[in-house]
Amino acid sequence: MKKILMIGTGGTIASRQTDQGLAPGLTPEDLISYIPEVESVCEVSTVQICNVDSTNITPEHWKLMTKTIEENYYSYDGFVICHGTDTLAYTAAALSYMIQNSAKPIVITGAQKPMNMDVTDAKTNLLDSFIYASDDDSQDVTIVFDGKVIVGTRAKKERAKSYNAFSSINFPYPAVIQDHRVIRYIPSVPYKKRVEFYYDMKDSICVMKMIPGSKPEILSYLFANYDCIVIESFGVGGIPATIMEEFYHQMKEWQQKGKYVVMATQVANEGSNMEVYEVGQKVKKDFDLIEAYDMTLEAVITKMMWLMGIPGLSYRQVQEAFYQTVNQDILFPSIRKKFS
Repeated sequence: MKKILMIGTGGTIASRQTDQGLAPGLTPEDLISYIPEVESVCEVSTVQICNVDSTNITPEHWKLMTKTIEENYYSYDGFVICHGTDTLAYTAAALSYMIQNSAKPIVITGAQKPMNMDVTDAKTNLLDSFIYASDDDSQDVTIVFDGKVIVGTRAKKERAKSYNAFSSINFPYPAVIQDHRVIRYIPSVPYKKRVEFYYDMKDSICVMKMIPGSKPEILSYLFANYDCIVIESFGVGGIPATIMEEFYHQMKEWQQKGKYVVMATQVANEGSNMEVYEVGQKVKKDFDLIEAYDMTLEAVITKMMWLMGIPGLSYRQVQEAFYQTVNQDILFPSIRKKFS
């Protein structure tokens, strides 16, 4: 029987009702007591590393999760992290970069309603997670939620209350859990490299969401105060005329000082392609911008945190590494290169 370490971090799944609203209060042992069926699935050990609403999750919590997994990596067959749903997709993406080439499954789950409620999705999600973590073919960082398995870099929370809170963006579900069985659509490819752990995540990064009539003045502040700006543009991507002049001015001043701009899109599905329209093509070529293509915003942000945390990388090396696929996070550049 597989040995699985359950890591408690708080979240709705572990919350109790208080006078001020729901707040984390259940321990991992409490959660396990609600799913006695797990005894026939695997042998579970538990550890509580924090007990917070996921709104309060920071990169320091990601480091704590990574440390806990690294310290226990060779003592267990897999890991299940209980987490709040609001930042769960960010954590899954971050751990995909902080723990790479893991032949053992690192499953993240949560719930839309607390475990101790009469009607809840918590029991199903947690039991499904142990079933998936105990399967021989499971590996790497994934989310198990509402019967679906989502690659760690491809999840986005799209529903605030419904049980099917998460969707897989620009990538299929590799598996589902039905009747306590794992049904795989995409076979796992065993890793040839050893597992690697990373801890240095540089969080000097912000997101600028374009709106019609965006003011150029904001650019000088963002460039001066952050090392990376992720611009969420419209459609397949471009810079509006209202900020174009200031954007060129700021880029010429700051890019040579090691600042990064990543162009992304506000549209969840199908990704960016700045070469389609004039508003995107020229600016990308003039500054050789990094582009998100089919990546999720959560993956873009956490991947840049990881890359900026690696000492000594040049702009070109960061750009090349950004386009290297990690846990299925980006596919478009390699596909285009293959067929061009």
